[in-house]
Amino acid sequence: MIPLNDRVIMISGATRGIGLACARRLLHEGARLSLGVRDIDAGENALQSSEHPNVAFFPYHAEDLLSAQDWVTGTLRRFGQLDGLVNNAGMAQPAMTLMDEDEAMLDNLWTVNVKGPTRLTRLAMPHLAKSGCGRVVNVASLSGKRVKNDNLGYAMTKFALIALTHATRREGWEQGIRATAICPSFVRTDMTAAETKVVDPAEMIQPEDLAQLIHTALALPNNAVVAEILVNCQFEDMF
Repeated sequence: MIPLNDRVIMISGATRGIGLACARRLLHEGARLSLGVRDIDAGENALQSSEHPNVAFFPYHAEDLLSAQDWVTGTLRRFGQLDGLVNNAGMAQPAMTLMDEDEAMLDNLWTVNVKGPTRLTRLAMPHLAKSGCGRVVNVASLSGKRVKNDNLGYAMTKFALIALTHATRREGWEQGIRATAICPSFVRTDMTAAETKVVDPAEMIQPEDLAQLIHTALALPNNAVVAEILVNCQFEDMF
């Protein structure tokens, strides 16, 4: 395992849910964190680390290329290196079926869930290569492995995010860059608050448990990295 002590990790969407749990876990492990958030005050309040020397917050909007560029530049200015990227920020919208003619929802989902992580990965790659053991973790979904409901638009973006993961592995392998897609089913976050009729919240995956898996993906050595981690909270016969 690679100690995370002093390694610099960027995490998008670290104000709540999976991103916040991940930030707490990695900070506990000694990592230095560059957190991209929509609301810096909310991020500082949630993590309670406004004056922590190993934490820096930067404004980040997945729709905005300039904010991604500024975040990467600011990270390097603050910490002088970049060792890992956790693409966690994402969105879900009301179900968009194949026969829906309004493509606005799909455009929004594609911009945030696919183009955002693609931009960050592209910007981070040269700096991750310098690390020799750079890591990219993409928080995808089991919806990127199978289509189980009417929400086609969301599933399409998560399938694409997994494709991005494998493209990153291929592009960065010789430079020691490894990428992992974390694919959970229902996680107990604000995003799944409307899904309580499908799965009881107490039975959902806890963000802290997913943070443990993200930590593992970041810490595995170059010769023992997992490409995809599928995480269930209920039985699915395809697995």
